[in-house]
Amino acid sequence: MEDTMFFPKLRAHAKWVFVLLAVVFASSFVFLGVGSGSSGIGDLLQGDWSNLFGGGGSGTSAQISKDQKRIQQNPKDYAAYRDLASAQATDGKLDDAIATLEKLRTVHSKDVAGLETLASLYIRKADAARTAAINAQTQSQGAVNPTTFAPAGSSSLGKAYQRFTNPLASAISSQASQKFSTAYSNMTSAYGLAESAYKDLAKLKRNDPLTQVTLGQTAELAQDTKTAIAAYKRFLKLAPDDSSAPAVRQRIKLLQSQQQSQPTVSTG
Repeated sequence: MEDTMFFPKLRAHAKWVFVLLAVVFASSFVFLGVGSGSSGIGDLLQGDWSNLFGGGGSGTSAQISKDQKRIQQNPKDYAAYRDLASAQATDGKLDDAIATLEKLRTVHSKDVAGLETLASLYIRKADAARTAAINAQTQSQGAVNPTTFAPAGSSSLGKAYQRFTNPLASAISSQASQKFSTAYSNMTSAYGLAESAYKDLAKLKRNDPLTQVTLGQTAELAQDTKTAIAAYKRFLKLAPDDSSAPAVRQRIKLLQSQQQSQPTVSTG
């Protein structure tokens, strides 16, 4: 029975996803310098991401309305777009904030501050989806298993028990499957959009090592190994003596070895 149930399949299918995320985030902690007391590029990155929208009372309806009027009066008031997005994000309107910054991206594609905030919002959205996917996995592990402490299947009580629990387990598995699929799709989409924003930033800030290492990490989360390696190499070229450099070199070697071990598809 268990071999045909959804939950073992879900765990097998999802296992690589969570392993990937665990590896990426664990290694990120290494060259982000968390707890190490280093003064490397990672400390700046950790600080930037962790304090983007903390505190402040700007996320009120009045502030949002004020910023919207500024944009209506002057569509080229780029600061108004950033202020509006900040207020919307602080007010919990993450999708609205992203939409505002995407509009700014179309009217002023070289607005560095807007792109930085947009990329961080996509990361924030992806992290929320990642948590939802993990919660769906946890839910599946605690689901009803009709074979646990069940009466003998050949008995009348056992047959009645199976008639009751089998539909219940099926309903729970279907719900968990939908939650996981939705969360995983949202996560991969958001990481991909964040990578796109960081790619644009990297073009505008080619000589900024922080932008390069951030692009590398985001590309990893978007499962774009080629871009990640290129960004990490650019970081090492710009900051070869940074305290994070040894960890970045190790990361490049790991990603390159993973690339080489991937199966190739023959076209012959």
